[in-house]
Amino acid sequence: QVQLVESGGGLVQVGGSLRLSCAASGRFNDMGWFRQAPGKEREFVAASTSTWNGISIYYADSVKGRFTMSRDNAKNTMYLQMTSLKPEDTAVYYCAASRSGSARDSGSYRYWGQGTQVTVSS
Repeated sequence: QVQLVESGGGLVQVGGSLRLSCAASGRFNDMGWFRQAPGKEREFVAASTSTWNGISIYYADSVKGRFTMSRDNAKNTMYLQMTSLKPEDTAVYYCAASRSGSARDSGSYRYWGQGTQVTVSS
């Protein structure tokens, strides 16, 4: 049974930092981070693709330069380092794995974690 378990969410002030983790029960070449704020649709945050010649990482424009996605394949764990946090970053953050389709499309992912809440207070 595939499991994705997020951790690291919490309450932080504007300008602060958090690091989210996603521990997977197996290794996946394609993984991503999404978030969903109250009353809004789930939106793309970052995604990575592992190939024979390295890892490619993609970011949403809204987080580019502030968020950094990384992976530790030896631990089957993915991270999202978030800095310079803004109130609009407040959302439940989800990790996803096993992609078939666009990295930015939540419908492309087969497996999802339960989510971790990030709240940025002003």
